[in-house]
Amino acid sequence: MFAEPRHDRRRFFGMAALSLGAAWIGTRDSVLQMITVKPFRLSSASDLASLGRATAWLNSAPLTAVDLKGKVVLVNFWTYTCINWLRTLPYVRTWAARYSEQGLVVIGVHTPEFSFEEDVDNVRMAVQARGITYPIAIDNNRAIWSGFGNHYWPALYFIDAMGRVRDHHFGEGNYEESESRIRQLLAAAGRGGVTDRESVSIAARGPEVGADWRSLKSPETYIGHQKAENFVSPGGATVNRRRAYSIPPRLRLNQWAVSGEWTVKTEAAALNAAGGRIAFRFHARDLHLIMGPAERRGTVGFRVFIDGQPPGAGHGSDVDDSGKGTVTEQRLYQLIRQSEPIADRLFEIEFLDSGVEAFAFTFG
Repeated sequence: MFAEPRHDRRRFFGMAALSLGAAWIGTRDSVLQMITVKPFRLSSASDLASLGRATAWLNSAPLTAVDLKGKVVLVNFWTYTCINWLRTLPYVRTWAARYSEQGLVVIGVHTPEFSFEEDVDNVRMAVQARGITYPIAIDNNRAIWSGFGNHYWPALYFIDAMGRVRDHHFGEGNYEESESRIRQLLAAAGRGGVTDRESVSIAARGPEVGADWRSLKSPETYIGHQKAENFVSPGGATVNRRRAYSIPPRLRLNQWAVSGEWTVKTEAAALNAAGGRIAFRFHARDLHLIMGPAERRGTVGFRVFIDGQPPGAGHGSDVDDSGKGTVTEQRLYQLIRQSEPIADRLFEIEFLDSGVEAFAFTFG
């Protein structure tokens, strides 16, 4: 079943009949229209030609449709702060290594959502941090995205040795089916010894661990004014102007607020003075916050709390058990990973320095 219509770009579809968790550019109504009214247009061989319009390449010299002739290709659309993509990465990374000798070429197409994701240095750091060794096409002008007619992060396109797109999958899940499709295409291309393999076994860590869909009751929530919802600081947001905010005495589930001196911008809220806080009442195993220093090479210390206490064993991979951590770069930070029982909790983050920008909460 689909979640309530929301005007953001990343989407949680994990509990849908399609079994997909993905991000989409558009609105929920548009998603429903595309799936229920307009069948997906299977891409043609010419879509591979759009790789020639990449703005840069990482891990490889530029690749073209001619270079890939005779190869089975898996094209993976991603953006590096997307939690849905992060949870699929262990599988894609393993498939790239497992089937490379049989002729599989995995190409990651990085199409950014936030403006800081257009910075190739940021993408390069993410590629290195996540152990990605397959070729990455930088798609800052969305030419490849448009060439494939894509709408989702993450998305997989399965291309046969003749350069034809034979299948696709949007979002998380269906990993055994996806790997089986890779093996089928390799076998059809005459690559022996692949059809009888068992599916890969994954040992994911940190934000790459699959979501606990049963307990997930909090949606991705944007902080910048363009997409923000459920913001309840008294007086609402004042756009592009420095202002003092406060947190009300009580938050209902999925409401959030800030305190301290902030400037609410299009994509993010920027903290102007040390001691600012963000509070969010959530219901999920994991809580992440996409954030970064406003100035390159800056650092901002912070502390997180659950129901007014340090998280202890419920801390995420980017904080210690006392709740302390440091913002060093623009990326997704895992702040909470709690064990059962999962219940409504009040999350708070206090920034010890000014100069942080907060973009979005995601959950798992």
